[in-house]
Amino acid sequence: MEPRELAVWPSRRAAGECSKPLREGVTTGTCAAAAAKAAALLFRDGQCPAQVTVTGPSGKSFTLSVFPVPGGVGVVKDAGDDADATDGLTVCASLEVSPEEGPISFAAGTGVGTVTLPGMKVPPGEPAINPGPRKMIEDAVREVLGPRAVRVTVSIPGGEEVAKHTFNPRLGVVGGLSVLGTTGVVRPMDEAALLASLDLELSVLHSLGVKDLIMTFGNTGETALRKAFGIEGRCVIQVGNYPGHVLDEAARLGFQRGFLCGHPGKLLKVAAGSFITHNRVADGRLEVLCTHAALAGARRELIQQLYACRTTENAIQLLQEEGLTGLWDTLAGVAARRCTDRSFGEFPVEAAFIDNEGNILGCSSGVRPDGQLTRTDRFAALCRSAVSEQNAGRSAEARPDNRDHAAR
Repeated sequence: MEPRELAVWPSRRAAGECSKPLREGVTTGTCAAAAAKAAALLFRDGQCPAQVTVTGPSGKSFTLSVFPVPGGVGVVKDAGDDADATDGLTVCASLEVSPEEGPISFAAGTGVGTVTLPGMKVPPGEPAINPGPRKMIEDAVREVLGPRAVRVTVSIPGGEEVAKHTFNPRLGVVGGLSVLGTTGVVRPMDEAALLASLDLELSVLHSLGVKDLIMTFGNTGETALRKAFGIEGRCVIQVGNYPGHVLDEAARLGFQRGFLCGHPGKLLKVAAGSFITHNRVADGRLEVLCTHAALAGARRELIQQLYACRTTENAIQLLQEEGLTGLWDTLAGVAARRCTDRSFGEFPVEAAFIDNEGNILGCSSGVRPDGQLTRTDRFAALCRSAVSEQNAGRSAEARPDNRDHAAR
């Protein structure tokens, strides 16, 4: 499934609708193809149709309503019952048609991003319009205008702001949204789209030459991680609720080492052996904490207090008051071993617990031998070096390409 532009929104189903089938929608690629076909008809016939029909990569036909906009034609995106951040936006297309025969080329208009990093489905410097939508657009335009050379500009007004709440900034897509779609259909959200986005981000990091992968759970964790260990550059991936999937894909891609760092609220679940950490799927935080507290000789009363904690913040405070902060080192070692064992040792992982302010609670032995963060320092240095080398190697070529693209 194609990674989509995802926003963390509540379900769009009203109460009492859980038994109803979820309604499918159409992709931004389908909308762009319909807008481009309508723009071609407007160019050829002098008037904009009310509807057009386009064909998706799977052969399915889509009939969409279209309307004229300044300089082109627009289509309102309908994502069905999927929590898609682009739902309700207008996808527009405008054409520059040559009298001569030639290729169809693409440009990013307002609200459509430009690819800046390798590892994506289109090369750096190109509009973020994926191959599936490009093929749909080309087929739709060729159907109307034949072999003439055409430059298609796709725009999504408001897309630049919406893109800030998607994966695009992490993937190096700047200036707006991506035009996506492999089937033409948006199916109501399941986890496959999010996993595909994680796979894509791992591919980008691998293409940058990052060998030592640093993982955390979310935005707060990444901010705290970078503060705690002084890590800079593009070397961190947010695994969300899917650390197991990221570990599997990192091992498959051949990353050399991993470092998983997070708040006890998430990382304790991994120490308990849960690799999907959504609260509706798994927990085990208090159980693994109490087990290792007991193994460390904690008083029965303390274990009862720990088990009664409503939050892991309470547990952090209790362990500090009892002088058992070393337990976090032990638990970090357990989490590291769980992660390493998942790949049968092919992708060795170290782990560290931190709080939300970036204070280090505990680290596995490979991170902090003899109380020093030497190995983590090497992680940070290696990742900074990899990113710097990649950026330096691309800068001389990327700048002219970007200027040329902007000029067009």
